Parts: sequence; structure tokens; C-alpha cells
Amino acid sequence: MRFVLADLKGVDGLVSKDTVAGGYGSRLVPFSKVSAVVHYFKRRYINLPSVQMAYLAAICDKAGHEVVFTRGAVEDGDVALVLSSLVDYRNETAWADRMRARGVRVGFVGLAASKLPELFADHADFVVRGEPEEAISRMAHGEVLQGLCASASIADLDSLPFPRWDLVEVRQRRGIRWSVRPLGGGFPLLSSRSCPEFCTYCPHRILAPYRARSVRSIVDEIEALCQERRRPYLIFRDPLFTEQRQRVLEFCDEILARDLNVRFDIETRLDRLDRELLDRAYEAGLRAISYGVESVSPDTLRRVGRRPIPDAHHREVIAHCRKLGIVTVAFYVIGFPTDDWQSVAATIDFAIDMDSAFAQFKLLTPYPGTPLYKQMQARIYEKDWQKFDGFTPTFTHPNLTAKELTFLLGAAYTRFYVRPGYLANMLRIRNSQLRGWVERLDHRALSLTSRLETAKMSRSVTC
Repeated sequence: MRFVLADLKGVDGLVSKDTVAGGYGSRLVPFSKVSAVVHYFKRRYINLPSVQMAYLAAICDKAGHEVVFTRGAVEDGDVALVLSSLVDYRNETAWADRMRARGVRVGFVGLAASKLPELFADHADFVVRGEPEEAISRMAHGEVLQGLCASASIADLDSLPFPRWDLVEVRQRRGIRWSVRPLGGGFPLLSSRSCPEFCTYCPHRILAPYRARSVRSIVDEIEALCQERRRPYLIFRDPLFTEQRQRVLEFCDEILARDLNVRFDIETRLDRLDRELLDRAYEAGLRAISYGVESVSPDTLRRVGRRPIPDAHHREVIAHCRKLGIVTVAFYVIGFPTDDWQSVAATIDFAIDMDSAFAQFKLLTPYPGTPLYKQMQARIYEKDWQKFDGFTPTFTHPNLTAKELTFLLGAAYTRFYVRPGYLANMLRIRNSQLRGWVERLDHRALSLTSRLETAKMSRSVTC
């Protein structure tokens, strides 16, 4: 058979899918001057390919089938597998309709199709619920899938074939100044699936239980990639890569023992990091860390099932990363139910004070299937699922209007990025005297920003 694998390029704004928001995806449409700049650079330079499609390509190819990949072109084939999302589902279903009109059987895979199959069922011959490898493997060996098809999660992740990047047209290009990640991104890896934490707002853990691959399997995959690509850049998509400290140390030792020339970034919690672990990981190739902070308020975090991390540990880890040359990217959420104007302002100030290399701010979004969605269902007014994109208000907040939430989101990006301290980080200025001057300039820049905010809104973003 000829399998057409479709990871469709999103329409309207910057659409990110696959492992973003657990697979629901996100869509950034500029809502301020600074967000327009962020949108421009991300759209131009960041293109994270789908590890899910690469796994399915490997399964189909291993079973002896022809594999064709598309980002939007209509292709001839016997079966088309479409990577679903919440934020771009209308584009995906329209493409599926065109393929079915050509006589191609179409199926949807991914978190969105699993949790909201009704969005896709009328546009498909089958919809896979669950991690898709088991069901697609059955189909690759002759089973005809029809309707809503259950797919069991893979208990032994080591049993899966390695992703086939050559079949999904991934090309790694040169890096750019001030960025450790190459143009176009890198190669996503999953060393584990799901998440062992219990944050009520997070969709990463709602599809299947947490499982981890063996160190040997992970490094075997990396070694195979190194044989095909020169010094590949690896992007681990695990929500909590350093959950098992000893396993990470063994991973680093294995990378060094095999003399693999790689660089990689991870996502984790800062309380799962320490100086020794960072030193070893940097030696093995670690160059960037993404981590969730969400809110400065410990009480807010506890209410949504997230364990707070002491400020002192935040500072210690970020300072050590800066010393080593590891880029830090902090994630923040605006609009928790207990938030008000002052608490959001405090979180923004905290983000600036922590001084990570980059920061990403999003609005709290009650994603379907999460405990938060059930708790807030009565407050949700948005009926268009594509608006559940991480940047659009979707529910009636007890303390803030939709206009205020959007304003605060824009203020967060402006305050963090439009200041001398951010530029100093990009230029990697470490001289203590120069940093002192930069801090004084930061205060002036923030004072100006506050005056501009006051002119726009009745309440300025200050603590």
C-alpha cells in the first residue's frame, strides 16, 4: 500500500502541533508589537517536525509499504494518516475531504482526534483513539480500520522502531547567532511518554500513563542518527526529562562513552536539576533547558496540583546554567482562577527578576480532557475549539476581563523583552560592572513601560 502521512502546515498565524500542549497544539496570532516580532522570528526560524509522523513512517516502511509525506499537497495513495490538532482542525478536515474525493481512505491520529473524535469523524474513514502506533501497526499488517478505533499504548517503548526522518523530509540547517538551535529546529526525541506529575491544567498526561525508554535504546537511536547526519541537534520532547536522576547520569555517560558529537535541549522541572547533573549533561551536549514556572504564587500552584519550587533553587540553577552557557527558557501562565491584576504583575516581575534567557507567556486554557476543564466547564464561553490556542481568553475569569487578560499577556512580553537586560543576556555580557549598569537601565525601561501601560489601561502592571 501507499501511505500518505500528513502533518499539514497551519493556516492563520504560527501553528505548532504534535507534542505542543500535549498534542492539541498552539496558534500565535500577533496581539502586540512585541508578539509580532516573536511571531516573525518563530515563523521564520522554528519548524519542529512531527516525531509522531516519523514513528508512523518507520512502522509503515518496516511492514513493506511505500511512504509519502506531505505538508499540504494532495497526494495519491491508498491510505492517508493525518496528524490532528485542536487549533487547526478545520484545515485538517478540509484536506481530508479533498483526499477522500480522490478515493483515498483517510484516518486521523493524535490527541485531538482521541479526545474530540466528533470533530473528525464525518471527514474520515477511521479515527484512532490513543497513541496510534499499535493501531497503525495492525493496519500495516493487513487489518482494515473503520470508524472509531482504539489503540493501546505501547508498554515497552524500546520495541518501537526508531523514527524515520528521511521519510518525512526533515532537513537540519545551520544555526544563527544568539541561538544554539539550528535554523529549522532539530530532531525531536521521546525518551519517555506522558508525565508523572498531576498538574490539573496540563494535557500531556491525559492520553496514556507515564513510561520511560531504556538508556541503551535512546542512545542507540542517537547513534543511528549521528551516522546519517553530521552533529545533529536533538530536542527532547519529554515534559519531565530529568524525572529519574540516575537514568540521566547514565544517559550522559553513554553519550560520552560512545563519543557521540551531539547537542540537545530538554524540558524539565528545576527541582530535578542540580550543579553536578548540569555539569555532566553539559559535557554530554546539553545546551538549552525549558522549564515551567507558571506563577510566582505557591498557593496558586498548589491549587492546580503543581508543586512549588523554592526561589533560591530557581536562582541557583539559572545562575549555573548561565555560567556553563546553557540557554534557559521559562514558561509562565497568566489567568489562573485565583489571579488578579496584582498577582499577574508579581509573576511578570518575577520573570524579569529570574532573568532566564527567554520566557514564554500564555493564558490559562482549560483543555478538554484535563481535570481543569471539568472544574471550569460552567465558566467556559468559547465554542470555537480553534480558539483554545494558549493566547485567546476562553472562559469568564472571576477577577479579570478578557480585554485585561490579553493586555496583561502583551505587557508580559513587552516588559520581558523590551529592556537592556534581555539584550545583555543575548550578548552574554557577564562583567559585573556592566551588569550593574544594565540593571539600572532596566529600571528606567520598566518605568517607561509602566507609564505607557497606565496611559492604555486604568491599572498599571506594577506590584
